[in-house]
Amino acid sequence: MQNLQTMKQKRSIPYTAIVLFIIALVLPILFRRSQYNLILLTTVVMYGVLATSWNIIGGMAGQFDLAAGAYLGLGAFTSGTLLIRWDITPWLGMPAGGLIAIGFAVLIGYPLFRFRVREVWYALSSAALVSVLRVAFLMWEEVGGPTERYIPYHDWSFYHLRFSSYIPFYYIMLILLVIALFINHWLSRRKLGYYLLALGDNEDAAEILGVNAQACKLKALMIYAFIGGMVGGLYACLYGFIHPKFFSNTMSLEVAILGIVGGMGITYGPLLAAAILVSMREFLRASLGGQMQSLYLGIYSFVLIIIVLFKPQGLGALLRDIYSRLNYIFRKESPKP
Repeated sequence: MQNLQTMKQKRSIPYTAIVLFIIALVLPILFRRSQYNLILLTTVVMYGVLATSWNIIGGMAGQFDLAAGAYLGLGAFTSGTLLIRWDITPWLGMPAGGLIAIGFAVLIGYPLFRFRVREVWYALSSAALVSVLRVAFLMWEEVGGPTERYIPYHDWSFYHLRFSSYIPFYYIMLILLVIALFINHWLSRRKLGYYLLALGDNEDAAEILGVNAQACKLKALMIYAFIGGMVGGLYACLYGFIHPKFFSNTMSLEVAILGIVGGMGITYGPLLAAAILVSMREFLRASLGGQMQSLYLGIYSFVLIIIVLFKPQGLGALLRDIYSRLNYIFRKESPKP
């Protein structure tokens, strides 16, 4: 009887995901008259993609990575430069940016994992990659430089990925989000996912049991970097220019915070955190930024502290608890422990 009830629970989860996906498809139609709301929705989805991909290396493997800004910047400059100089479509530039991001991820990840650099030292090393790349592209004037390099304007061009509305960007970003969620879900049910979760829980014990920590963490880092590079290519087209400020330590830290607040290792947790916290941050900045410039940051930080203090397992765990309670009330099922 318990197995039957568990099967019903698992069957209801895809139904919930389908309903949420339909809502996500309809949202741009409801807000189509406001370009600000459309770019806000696109930004929320973008952070959802980055935080969901971070969950692979951070939530599952337990590596506090702070290099999201590096992979996004590399993807943006690769796709943007190919488009500006040789008129190569971003549809090819985005995966090319993902591959370049993988190359840099391996370049920094291989020696760090080879020499067992962990925890705060790994975080500092990954954050340093962002700063090094920002300075390098500021000095590399042939590709970067201190001034913006604008992508040629097109009123509506599918080839150049330039549109007069943010709606197409939203839907493309939504596709990337679905891919990131699928990869998370797929990994959580495969051998690599189990290995990563074991490494995140206790790396030494996992290695004693035969897990190749270096290979597993490197694979997770490569997947995370590729998705970040893809997002970067779309990010450049979304804003219409490329600049070394895309290599942002602030964005890298925020992506990691969303992954942690959402729930380490929970597939839908980072997306939930992005939907709530990024929306709240942008709303506070729009409503309070003009009056008291930094007040919204104080309120945002206070909310983060409250979440960490009262639900350290993350928003994903909170949602899971609420779901179990509702099952108990409406279906008379026992709540999950």
